[in-house]
Amino acid sequence: MAGKVAIVTGASRGIGEAIAYRYAQEGAKVVVSARTVDDGDHPLPGSINSVVQRIRDAGGAAHAVRCDLSQGADREALVAAAVAEYGPVDILVNNAAVTFFIPTAEFPEKRYKLMEEVQVYGPLHLTQLVLDSMRERKTGWIVNVSSHAALHPELDSGPSGGTVYGMCKAALERYSTGLAAEVFADGVSISAISPGLVATPGVLFHKLISDDNRERVTPVEHMAEACLRLAYGPAAEVSGRIAYADEMIAEFGLEPAELLVPPVEV
Repeated sequence: MAGKVAIVTGASRGIGEAIAYRYAQEGAKVVVSARTVDDGDHPLPGSINSVVQRIRDAGGAAHAVRCDLSQGADREALVAAAVAEYGPVDILVNNAAVTFFIPTAEFPEKRYKLMEEVQVYGPLHLTQLVLDSMRERKTGWIVNVSSHAALHPELDSGPSGGTVYGMCKAALERYSTGLAAEVFADGVSISAISPGLVATPGVLFHKLISDDNRERVTPVEHMAEACLRLAYGPAAEVSGRIAYADEMIAEFGLEPAELLVPPVEV
């Protein structure tokens, strides 16, 4: 990955932060993007400036760009800033998300439109902004971060408030496999990764970890390692996948690297 230019959205904390660190460890020039610019700007810890500083302190290359993924002008400015700083984009990780756990019958239109914009159209638009360059160069990797919420629930699983979120993630997965087929002949890899519960500040904030599911929590290092593997090599190796972190680690014999991510106690 040395010298590759990567954009990672939602990278101020959590999964995106871990991916940004892991890519930088392998020599990528990482554009770290999110809405939170400085520590203290958000109730949760983490910011794009703090992530960039830790990457640079470890000898990596990183550049912070604030981006509200719900705004088309911000998306365009993000790609333009990446190209101006480092050159054509080789890797795009669509990780940013916004989540509201609200029963479907009560779901406000405003909240739905925001979720759809950030989690479906935002990734589509960013892909459009980088895809022509990738196709011209016959190389590129786009990784869309989905969720187990895209899977079909059991009828007796009860209300979760996550139906609309799952709908958006299911759309992202179908988009990923469809686009993978569209651009396969051009050498561009498109994949999605579907995490369950991952040990991140956001998961703790929403109190999603309990004694019943604690053993199923995925370390964020596993997510970062799987996303690394989805972002190099020939498209035929990984394109079109809906990947699962631990399955990727087992299939490719990966050894999750130690990261600079602040620890999260679960």
